[in-house]
Amino acid sequence: MFKIKSKKIFLNLFFIATIFAIDRIFKIYILNIDELKEGVDIYINQYLNFYLIWNKGVAFGIFSFDQNYLYHLVSFIICIICIVLIIMITKSNKMKKYYLILILGGALGNLFDRFYYSAVPDFIDLHIKDFHWFIFNVADIFITIGVICLILDEIFFYKKTDEIN
Repeated sequence: MFKIKSKKIFLNLFFIATIFAIDRIFKIYILNIDELKEGVDIYINQYLNFYLIWNKGVAFGIFSFDQNYLYHLVSFIICIICIVLIIMITKSNKMKKYYLILILGGALGNLFDRFYYSAVPDFIDLHIKDFHWFIFNVADIFITIGVICLILDEIFFYKKTDEIN
């Protein structure tokens, strides 16, 4: 029994570390380009650019703060959310666990940046003509996919445990 649990824990840690590593590789690549060319503004196609910005906010630059105490408060709240996600992963089973792992891996990637750089490097700029979506990074993609999958799981696969009479 302990061997099975330790194998599951190792597998979960492997997935989290892989997501974290994928995020780090892309961010390091973009930051190296920024250092070499003194800026990142790369045209990929008519819908996608790489344009580096530093995000001090939460998701997609929302709630950006110039005050250090608010930035640290948000970072602390994100740490608490990561701990809650770890607890939820240990109590979840089947696919919901992997959706939570996607969210946690991405959150840890962005949390690392918040502590290491005091901001999160965002660089993926999706747009249609002059309409630009929020600039985001690979960790945000993992978080978004995990959240969407959790929502869809709740909508389509939720089973009522108590019937209301």
